[in-house]
Amino acid sequence: MDECERSADGENDRNGEIDSVTYSDGGKRAGGISPASLLRAAAYPVLLLAVVLVGAAALVLRWDPAVVSPLFLVGTLVYLAVLEQLIPYDRSWHPGKDEWRWYGVYFLLTMAGSGLAQLLVTAAVGRIAPAEPAHSLWAEIPGALLAGSLVSYLVHRLGHTSALLWRLHGVHHVPQKVNVANNGVNHVLDIVLAQSLVQLTLALLGFSRPAVLVTGLFVVAQGYFVHANIDVRIGRLNHVLASPEQHRLHHSTDLSEAGHYGSDLSCWDHLFGSFTWRPGREPAAVGLHDPASFPGTGEILASLLHPWRRPEPEPPAGTGTPAGPDATP
Repeated sequence: MDECERSADGENDRNGEIDSVTYSDGGKRAGGISPASLLRAAAYPVLLLAVVLVGAAALVLRWDPAVVSPLFLVGTLVYLAVLEQLIPYDRSWHPGKDEWRWYGVYFLLTMAGSGLAQLLVTAAVGRIAPAEPAHSLWAEIPGALLAGSLVSYLVHRLGHTSALLWRLHGVHHVPQKVNVANNGVNHVLDIVLAQSLVQLTLALLGFSRPAVLVTGLFVVAQGYFVHANIDVRIGRLNHVLASPEQHRLHHSTDLSEAGHYGSDLSCWDHLFGSFTWRPGREPAAVGLHDPASFPGTGEILASLLHPWRRPEPEPPAGTGTPAGPDATP
């Protein structure tokens, strides 16, 4: 599997769950029903229903996207944060006090990056994207989702296979746990690049603002859902939609399973050979293979300056040391 270096020493020991649950492929509990199992079954459908209801209301009532999108983001974060407490995948992955402070700073930087990306493409979107759909929204929305998802997939994969872009994207892979709070741990330029390219693509292809709004709500919900530390299984839907099961593998230190560059749809991972999920497959550890290759998450300024740091000189041939941050086994 193509990929730059990944993290680290963290162990993925499942502990402290609400109850002991045995799952089949569809996520059902063997031998009875408990409140926790009902919550696991309902968690994702409720999130998708929220996307549909908010999207429909925004279109019918002509809500301002600049207001709807951030409010929906906050609601999604609160919902998933509550689920992380009720049905955690791994309680040891909950953030500590210091991590909450670091993640808060990174979240603000990520929001700043998103805002900067918006500023860079606002003129283009305003002049190119039609205010009203040229075609039925039923056709536009799936088209916008597929196009945006493809660009997002390609940029994400390049972030792992290009040594230059990895110096930006690798910041996201430093934490040795995966949860909704550290989804915001990103280099600000990584966010600017990815979001600008997606938005420009949608504008250049002529998708209307309503279609882009609804697509954006789904992408936001999916992006934070796949990163959530929740014990939710979506079974065969994994072959269509991205999920926490897949994204934990994406953060795996084992490059043979660390595919899954799509955070909304999984069709591109199937198409381009980066789909590795199977029922019951879990990463042994998540993070960077070489922790020394990036500053720690708490070293925020050093992380932001990392792309401009002079790379370490390559070791002499025959030392048995990987040649660089994008070396693969």
